[in-house]
Amino acid sequence: MRKLLLSFSLVTVISLLVACGEGDENQTASDAIDNTNATEELKSEKWDEIQEKGEIVAGTSGTLIGASTYDENDNLTGYDVEIMKEIAERLDLEVRFEIMGIDSMLPAVESGRIDVAVNDIEATDNRKKQFAFSEPYKYSYSTMVVREDDNSGIESLEDLEGKRAGGGATTIYSQIAEHFGAEVVTYGNAPNEAYLRDVNNGNTDVIVNDYYLSKFGVGGFPEFDIHLHPDLKFHPTEQAVVMDLEAETLQQKINETLAEMREDGTLSELAIEFYQEDASQKPEEEIEEIEGLDL
Repeated sequence: MRKLLLSFSLVTVISLLVACGEGDENQTASDAIDNTNATEELKSEKWDEIQEKGEIVAGTSGTLIGASTYDENDNLTGYDVEIMKEIAERLDLEVRFEIMGIDSMLPAVESGRIDVAVNDIEATDNRKKQFAFSEPYKYSYSTMVVREDDNSGIESLEDLEGKRAGGGATTIYSQIAEHFGAEVVTYGNAPNEAYLRDVNNGNTDVIVNDYYLSKFGVGGFPEFDIHLHPDLKFHPTEQAVVMDLEAETLQQKINETLAEMREDGTLSELAIEFYQEDASQKPEEEIEEIEGLDL
């Protein structure tokens, strides 16, 4: 009789343990489903919010000749601006531009003040840890604006040491200048003229910046004693639309639209319109990489 009771007790305990185990497994599976659903909601939340408003808010500076600037009729235009207008139109959205300095754009994306940033922003490895980027719409490289009579005493990247470089506080170009020992002089959301004039009059020595933007900046002020450095081409770059790291659905929609624009020639047409060169294609020549620069 005692053996029967003992056997029955053991069966009961085992049954309870199995039932508890099944309950834990069911709860774990339920939690996993909830977490997956929450992740998917985060991925689509920004896109759903934009669709509901029918409007996408884009941060840009309005001060970059070629990329984001005002025309003679005071209309905001430029390669980046027109690309964003076209993306919005193809996604059946209105676009509203918020004008701000480059140093404010990424924090504004992070805080949700703007949905995207389009301002010739380079997609670097470090930035990709904090933000989502579209596929590149522009390929370029870095160069320098220097005084024409003596190249501001700069014949190599190492000659940046001790020089005064005009630039934005958080830009990749300022990081390059600092990497080689230059003192960076910041301007906020100043127009190109302020940067270029200071090189011309000796308040600064150099501007490290994108090739296309530098070319048009110099071309816009022929009265200044400045030019693009004839020998220095370095740090190949890719520019893209910036958005919140979790905004994967928005990223997918923008990438699909950019792919259409590349395929139908719109990207090339806009690049040639604003840069007189097809900046939507990778440069054919080899561009020097900078060793030891953590971007």
